[in-house]
Amino acid sequence: MNQTPRLVLIAGATSASGIACAQALCDAGVRVLAVGSNQERLDERLDFVEARIECDLTDFAAVNKMAQAIHASYGPIDGLIHLVGGWRGGKSIVGQSDDDWDFLHRTVLTTLRNTTRAFVDDLVGSAAGRLAIVSAEAVLNPTPSNANYGAIKAAAEHWVNAIARLFSKNAENASALSWVVKALSDKSPEDTAPGQTSVQWLAEAAVELLSDGAIALNGTRLPLRQA
Repeated sequence: MNQTPRLVLIAGATSASGIACAQALCDAGVRVLAVGSNQERLDERLDFVEARIECDLTDFAAVNKMAQAIHASYGPIDGLIHLVGGWRGGKSIVGQSDDDWDFLHRTVLTTLRNTTRAFVDDLVGSAAGRLAIVSAEAVLNPTPSNANYGAIKAAAEHWVNAIARLFSKNAENASALSWVVKALSDKSPEDTAPGQTSVQWLAEAAVELLSDGAIALNGTRLPLRQA
């Protein structure tokens, strides 16, 4: 890492994965901005980060307003880790409801589009900009019961890959990638069920994201460790 502390924004920071990533990054000397939808949860769970910011990430105007406030108080960010998501399943194709599709589209894809559009210039201008999302094995292993979820995750990966192409043309040391898991577990690595990824391993990947080696991963799908 550079000697100057990186400034990393974690979207969806109050989840178990967000807390684990925030703690690992802070321990590594990174300045962390934690963003979530509920200020009380942010204050309760993330009192160790540089700033805790409540924002409706589905509202582009609100995200832009947040970005302006961050720039005024902290400067441009160097990294964006997008952990906003959720899961909805259904019975076969006819069970893929519009309500579930709308929920996944709003929480997974809209929040990603909004945050990246607001901060992509920061990442391009950084000495080593970074973007990462958590994607799913379901993207390449489609099932009828998981069609809504897999399709939204595939769209999120496409969006990240478009930013990776932008990085490759305009930002020599930047990297945008998709971490791939079957399922995340908030348990310790020792207690994580077979096939799942402990949030502690995700946190290790968050720290590794800031290394120089991550530059070579721009535009890739990176499977994370599984139990």
